Amino acid sequence: MAAQVAHADVPVLITGPNGAGKEVLADIVHANSARKTQPYVKVNAGALPDQLIEAELFGTEAGAFTGAKARAGRFEAADGGTLFLDEIGNLPLAGQAKLLRVLQTGEYERLGSNTTRRANVRIVARHQHAAARRHA
Repeated sequence: MAAQVAHADVPVLITGPNGAGKEVLADIVHANSARKTQPYVKVNAGALPDQLIEAELFGTEAGAFTGAKARAGRFEAADGGTLFLDEIGNLPLAGQAKLLRVLQTGEYERLGSNTTRRANVRIVARHQHAAARRHA
């Protein structure tokens, strides 16, 4: 099924219990897609601290905060390819709102910038079932 889904250039949400091979399915989706020769960037979204989500996903501009240098985010790094968002269900609400905008429009802004950027990225996200988390 993962190989069949890979051919449709649409976002993919993979769910299931811990140990079911969800990340392996994400790898199969990318490897069998038209984007397979493009970047495949993996992010543990659930492990990102609230204050770093925007900087990690969208990048930063020099001076955005003390010591900040211009840096590409994960969307920019994955442009043309696949962005795998692991444990998406653990992403804080503020991060979910920012992520929704880029999913809907393909547009985002680096932290500290007012310049809109675009990313052509296929999202593959992994989410562990709530029941499985309670028993893990």
